[in-house]
Amino acid sequence: MPHVTFTVPDTVWPARLPRALVVPDTTLWFNLEVSARRYPAKAAYRFFGRELSYADLHRQAEALAGWLQARGVQRGDRVLLFLQNCPQFVVAFYAVQRADAVVVPVNPMNRADEFGHYITDPGARVAITSADLAGIVAEANGRLPEAQRLQHLLVTRLADALPQQIAPEETPTPALLDWLRADPPLPACTATLTRWAQALGAGLRPTPPQAQPDDLALLPYTSGTTGLPKGCMHSHRTLMPNAVGGGLWGQASAESVSLGVVPMFHITGMMYGVLGPVYLGSTVVLLPRWDRELAGRLISRHRVTHWTCIPTMIIDLFGSPHYRSFDLSSLRYLSGGGAAMPQAVAERLQAEFGLNFAEGYGLTETAAPSHGNPPERAKLQCLGIPLFGVDSRIIDPDTLREQPVGEAGEIVTHGPMVFKGYWGHPEASKAAFIQIDGKPFFRTGDLGRRDEEGYFFITDRLKRMINASGYKVWPSEVELLLFKCPHVQDACIIGTLDAYRGESVKAVVVLREAARGRVAEQDIIDWAREHMAAYKVPRVVEFVDALPKSGAGKVMWRALQERERAGQ
Repeated sequence: MPHVTFTVPDTVWPARLPRALVVPDTTLWFNLEVSARRYPAKAAYRFFGRELSYADLHRQAEALAGWLQARGVQRGDRVLLFLQNCPQFVVAFYAVQRADAVVVPVNPMNRADEFGHYITDPGARVAITSADLAGIVAEANGRLPEAQRLQHLLVTRLADALPQQIAPEETPTPALLDWLRADPPLPACTATLTRWAQALGAGLRPTPPQAQPDDLALLPYTSGTTGLPKGCMHSHRTLMPNAVGGGLWGQASAESVSLGVVPMFHITGMMYGVLGPVYLGSTVVLLPRWDRELAGRLISRHRVTHWTCIPTMIIDLFGSPHYRSFDLSSLRYLSGGGAAMPQAVAERLQAEFGLNFAEGYGLTETAAPSHGNPPERAKLQCLGIPLFGVDSRIIDPDTLREQPVGEAGEIVTHGPMVFKGYWGHPEASKAAFIQIDGKPFFRTGDLGRRDEEGYFFITDRLKRMINASGYKVWPSEVELLLFKCPHVQDACIIGTLDAYRGESVKAVVVLREAARGRVAEQDIIDWAREHMAAYKVPRVVEFVDALPKSGAGKVMWRALQERERAGQ
């Protein structure tokens, strides 16, 4: 049975858009050079009222690139970026690009037990972090053999980016403000510590840029069904299509103002908060942590036009007793993914603000979106249509034959934004692709269907994964961490339904003999909070005498998952 390429009908594809893009044959650093030349005095980022102009972003990135090269960073070297959303994140990102190196963004929610993997797996020797997170880096680094350790640690303070006085409309909660202004002492560390201001003030100049479009630029990590997280290899060329196409799809331009609250370490926040805006020369209003009251005031004050978010943020914003006082009239494009938008919330958006929520779909492997809903013709609880130059099919995961319209199967994708493979895992890279019509298609592991108009809908997952408010939790990774708990003999992680988060993490635990009768469920949760990122921490713990296992001794997690769903 031959494969037939399905083309989205002209009645669906926006008439204003080309079917495919002519993507610049340049690097991410060149994007900043162009915008800094075009809009030197324009605000690239606003952080609690303080502006970072394109000229200053360019100047600071050049200075920091010189510092990185003086510390031995060479073309292709990996540099860790362990920061919340802040101007320094963007400066550091483009400094690494200017140094011809590779950014490895790390979730700032990670603990020391998790962080060591991000040092050893990419072979990083330099990390950039903030004072409040430096202790985690130092602890993880100290546990490693000397040959694998970081050699240099650059530390900034979020307070360094704050204005001397914050306007009342932009003032965060007291707790958030205290965190922003904190200046904890730097920890003892096996790496050489340098303060941000010292690095920028060193007056070091980088050598002329050498990076080419096919060079590795970004190594974001994603977990899988087994083992530890794997780095997704993205070049300048695989990142450029969505940096360019995102603006076209959402009708953005240099005049656009976006709210940057999706974490920048995440591929979605990276694309819509770091790469796309700099390519366009637009302005981003940064928010390091979600705060619904502050978000509403920032949208109102800065006349935000574009907001990429997750549906739980919209739900939370509507839950504010002050939401009717927020002026959201400037918003022109509201998009997101990670979880389905509830129909009732989407209808409120349309009825009260005249806004359509354009859901999209993508993975770390596809540099964020491979599919998106046209804002002028969006469907609810829908992944959208394949983006510029993307060929996406639905196949039977066993026979690999293409499924007809309406039939469920695995979503596979071929496109210019698909990654080059997993860092250091050639076998996993090979297994991630299949050949169809002479082209490599990435196997997403998601089950979906396609309707007669070419819109894709997700139905289930082949991969074992929990989606908690858009954060992807991989049970095998949580289990590996939980086995370090001195009370745990055996454990299986499954998903449990959550009215707000969509799904939450549940741990089915067999206690060690000595812990039985004296260790409570909350004790396991408390231990987990100290040793893993907050979104991975089990919200529910169930003690059992034994886990169901197959004849081969493997835990039958699917049986536990099905029992949980049946009970709910």
